[in-house]
Amino acid sequence: MADRYLLPRRLDDPELIGLWTIDEFLGLIIPFAWGILAQHILVGIFLAFIVWFALRKAKSGRAATHLLHAAYWYLPGSFLGLKATPPSHCRLLAG
Repeated sequence: MADRYLLPRRLDDPELIGLWTIDEFLGLIIPFAWGILAQHILVGIFLAFIVWFALRKAKSGRAATHLLHAAYWYLPGSFLGLKATPPSHCRLLAG
């Protein structure tokens, strides 16, 4: 008798679009779309490959949250919705 319930083999796998995760797919499609709109298709393909490769290397062996942590510390505060970086004594209390 066949089981009535199907359980996925791996619950923690990221959602995929084709062969890529969502962030890798966006890293491919945004430079490619820019290349089409700017009528520089080969430059867009080249940039898409570079962005995909950089994301792949940045995420290798680590979760994507490391990229969010790097964005918090190295990008301007308004990028993630913060008006200013909190002082160091408050960051230690926040965790």
